Amino acid sequence: MRLTTKGRYAVTAMLDLAFHSQSNPVTLTDIATRQTISLSYLEQLFARLRKAGMVKGVRGPGGGYTLSRNARDINIADIIEAVDEPVDSTKCGGKANCHNDEPCLTHDLWMGLSEQIRAYLKEISLGQLLERDFVSDVAKRQSKHVEHVIEMQPRQEKRIA
Repeated sequence: MRLTTKGRYAVTAMLDLAFHSQSNPVTLTDIATRQTISLSYLEQLFARLRKAGMVKGVRGPGGGYTLSRNARDINIADIIEAVDEPVDSTKCGGKANCHNDEPCLTHDLWMGLSEQIRAYLKEISLGQLLERDFVSDVAKRQSKHVEHVIEMQPRQEKRIA
């Protein structure tokens, strides 16, 4: 199975949001900076995530995004599907037309694998990932790195002037 950048970035951004929006909304700029994801790409992903009812926007000063429901109620498979990323191991996209418009010899094998992967990802929620020490440690490290980069920017601008 090949999970494209779209699915990976959507899961990464949602986990970042779940971690950082526990007290305040989070801007897409903050997520983009922490995760090194293009802001315009995140905007496209969040439009789909908002349409799927997974995130909600908060307008005004201090605005940004928050999860629209509890992190325990959002599973990884739903995030991937919300951004139109199929969880599919077949080369035909599940259409059963892989060999002369008919199923290939191994079609059922790859369909079974797709179903297993989908079931596995449905069992894992953002809330469960947030409880993992590794996820918390990485999120904190990324936040410190971003704060350091932001602190360095005014000094660099002063040197240029």
